[in-house]
Amino acid sequence: MVKVIIESKRLYLREWVIEDAQSFFNLNNDPEVIRYTGDPPFDSVKATREFIRNYDAFTKVGMGRWVCILKETGENIGWCGLRQKPEGFVDLGYRFHQNHWNKGYATEAGMACLEFGFHQLGLEIIVANAVAENEASSRVMEKLGMRFVGKGINEGHHSVGYEISRTEFIK
Repeated sequence: MVKVIIESKRLYLREWVIEDAQSFFNLNNDPEVIRYTGDPPFDSVKATREFIRNYDAFTKVGMGRWVCILKETGENIGWCGLRQKPEGFVDLGYRFHQNHWNKGYATEAGMACLEFGFHQLGLEIIVANAVAENEASSRVMEKLGMRFVGKGINEGHHSVGYEISRTEFIK
């Protein structure tokens, strides 16, 4: 049994396991899903398995991108989580299969990750970025109570940045 890291009303968030490879491959090979990410699709399910095997963020820094499992069905619907960036800040990110868009899962999982980051990890600030044209992602960040901090270039794309501090989140 894989250990659940975070639980919300409708979701379990847990670390990746090899059995997630097909779902992760499908997610990152859907042109609409990766439209705003800048990430290339995986070459194969085998390459996806290798990525999962080598994903060591959980053991290195105690956080990462967690698989989101729908409690009702046990289905892997995407991922959400916190990533320690090389520049030193912690970034909230999420990605869901299209058939689970517009159901509030990104907001629910994002809120659970913010709670985990501030309460369990003791973080002081969490940021999030989206490609400027990705209005749906910006709406999620706003629903999470994150404040717009500006426009810029992130990983080679025109982006919008949001952040929330521990004091803003807890008040």
